[in-house]
Amino acid sequence: MKYLQFLPLLVILIVGTIAVAENQVATLRPDVPLDQDGEATQIPGVVNSDIRQVRNYPDQPPLIPHKIDNYQIDLNANKCLTCHSRTAIDVSQAPMVSVTHFMNREGQTLATVTPRRYFCTQCHVVQHDARPLVENTFVDVDSVLDHVKSRAGEAD
Repeated sequence: MKYLQFLPLLVILIVGTIAVAENQVATLRPDVPLDQDGEATQIPGVVNSDIRQVRNYPDQPPLIPHKIDNYQIDLNANKCLTCHSRTAIDVSQAPMVSVTHFMNREGQTLATVTPRRYFCTQCHVVQHDARPLVENTFVDVDSVLDHVKSRAGEAD
């Protein structure tokens, strides 16, 4: 009986949480209630510039700067290696796959791409010409260090 006095407070808390959650989801569906279908947006195109993108953090897999539609990447063939293998880079002028792609899990260097790194699209993705659904506030480490240095210079 003692706990019944907290029941209205619990109901208000649950209803409030649901209302807040619905508003957060609704921000990704502007002007369309959750129980209705909105008009489908056009699928953004792939960036096909062949210009290397700047990486946001160390060890980030590079983005693929070109279309890869209909590329065969399976146990029988890897279309990416047509241009990015050691033997093809002289002709294609494409960057060679990283030396880490030739190391097995014991750290031994192999003559060919290790099976663990053979399926390129597990890590590497194409970039689409799309506006972000959520604002990105990422700041890379170089910007942070520059900011710290400038603040240290102001303190002197």
